[in-house]
Amino acid sequence: MSFIRINVKRQASNVKRKDNMKPKSIKVGILGCGTVGAGVVRCLLENNSHIERHIGARIEIKKISDLYPKIKRDVKIPSGLMTKNSDSVINDPEIDIIIELIGGTTISKKLIIDAMNNGKHVVTANKALLAVAGKELHKIARKNNVGLFYEASVAGGIPIIKALREGFTANKINSLFGIVNGTCNYIFCRMFESNLSFDRALEEAMEKGYAEADPTLDIEGIDSKHKIGIAASLAFGQWIPQKSIYVEGITKITDVDVKSAMEMGYKIKLLAIAKFEDEKIEVRVHPTLIPESSLLSSVNGVFNAVEVDGFPIGKTMFYGQGAGMHATASAVVADIVDIARNILHDSPQRLQTFSFGKKAIPVKKIADIETRYFIRCTVLDRPSVIAHISAELGKRNISISSVIQHEEKTEEDFSIIIFMTHTSRERDVQSAIKAITKLPEVKEKPAVIRVEA
Repeated sequence: MSFIRINVKRQASNVKRKDNMKPKSIKVGILGCGTVGAGVVRCLLENNSHIERHIGARIEIKKISDLYPKIKRDVKIPSGLMTKNSDSVINDPEIDIIIELIGGTTISKKLIIDAMNNGKHVVTANKALLAVAGKELHKIARKNNVGLFYEASVAGGIPIIKALREGFTANKINSLFGIVNGTCNYIFCRMFESNLSFDRALEEAMEKGYAEADPTLDIEGIDSKHKIGIAASLAFGQWIPQKSIYVEGITKITDVDVKSAMEMGYKIKLLAIAKFEDEKIEVRVHPTLIPESSLLSSVNGVFNAVEVDGFPIGKTMFYGQGAGMHATASAVVADIVDIARNILHDSPQRLQTFSFGKKAIPVKKIADIETRYFIRCTVLDRPSVIAHISAELGKRNISISSVIQHEEKTEEDFSIIIFMTHTSRERDVQSAIKAITKLPEVKEKPAVIRVEA
């Protein structure tokens, strides 16, 4: 396990100095004080003496804005800090660092831009905003000589952003594989462990508070898409547009898929994947079969993990809590500490907020990727059915590595056959699926799950 810390940027601090004396405090303003915001406040209040020992100055909360200042929170907010007026926070001349925890992509974007144009550093956990506007925000940060930090935006308390931005700079990154959504990981674990259906596993996740009332962003892969877009951009030195990232959710995965994968020595995970091969980048999110022997397959419950493969370091694994009050607060406060160090040493741009490569690397379309495939077909039990399906695969140079047919029948006297292929091209597999769907013995469109070793 690796833990890599990063420091970054800023213009002249608002904290006044006298000769070589260090400032006594660095002031922060917080926008949004929900669950994460309350966790950040608690961490800053309870760990301030610990932080001061590390950086030589205190972090002082100057103002907190929230639409509901009187709502009960999991921390006692010191009197006089709360306000409904977010503009009063970003325009306060004494505040050095703005912490954006509102979320969304409209109001939060305006506030972040206004703050940076006011010469203030920004810390945010807003993965959705960074995914769609990260390139623009980085340029504004550079123009204003301020820092834009976002460790909490990917994998919660796991320091993967810092690792990619600083710790792995000597490495050519070959691949990133991430389990970065705890809700989906919990669902798959329950399906695997207790043979639950997808619907029942999701219901259980909602009962335990691991899934939102509307879990769409999680189970359709959008949350993971945002996160891998940010991580891949850092890994490959160019901002990856969200439209270039293929995404597929987990709603079509059945208990039969989970059982069949287990029989073949695999587990199914919603995997966020970024690769650099043949001078091209591929970035995708979808359910994936991975060997039970791999470290990622042992990541259970709501935990997250990211595996980075680079040269010369080889494979490195990051594991930990990917969401929740404390994990997210840990990442946010770590960013605050990094900015505070830069302020203290008058080095706001010690590291650029993002290093853009001079030449853009092409991003592969999903049709061009090559991997192995798990194909589930529901068919009438006829002597020739396997031969007919195999023929359609063979016409497209798709080689079969194994076939499994479960003896039990469905209620309508259909059987389920699983085909595992050797490495094939996506467009060929999708072409074969269209042809197989038209076969008279086939009940419905076959399910396809990609495989990564």
